[in-house]
Amino acid sequence: MMSVAEYYNTLGLQAGASTDEIKKAYRKKARQYHPDLNQSPDARDMFIKATEAYELLLSISTGKDAGEEEYKRLMEEWIRYNQEMSRRRAAFYARASYNRFKNTKFYRSTRILNGTTIIFNFAISILVLVYTIYGFLFRLRYPYELNEKPPVFSFIILLLLSAIMLTGSVIYLKAYLQGTSGKKKKDN
Repeated sequence: MMSVAEYYNTLGLQAGASTDEIKKAYRKKARQYHPDLNQSPDARDMFIKATEAYELLLSISTGKDAGEEEYKRLMEEWIRYNQEMSRRRAAFYARASYNRFKNTKFYRSTRILNGTTIIFNFAISILVLVYTIYGFLFRLRYPYELNEKPPVFSFIILLLLSAIMLTGSVIYLKAYLQGTSGKKKKDN
């Protein structure tokens, strides 16, 4: 039975890592040690350990803010109840090809960005761009004082920032849509 520190070490993380860091580290280790991609004799065992560490650390990540006693209790409870199931699941994934494993709901749960987040960011970037242009045009038409002109430099900076934000959102949205359409084609 491994300690919490050993679980963090298995994923190459510092104690107290965030949920996103745990997910990112697991994706890296899963690719590194999946027996379909790594032919070394200990790859299967390392893959199982990484999966076990991921599940444990993810399940107790919400317990970090609890007191020390509550944290220990959650840890012991998880070990008794879930450790064997985690090992069985990892052994099952180790027998599958990496591409099949990559398409499982379990592996997809390690993604940090999802469709909702990407679409929300895209919508916000469009709103910022529209608000920037509308605000500048409104200030041109209705200045605070008769001789005052709106600051062009501020408008250009805001326009550039909103264009960069929109470009980034479009790139992520495009990649996400290509990824989901690729999965649908494979399913059909």
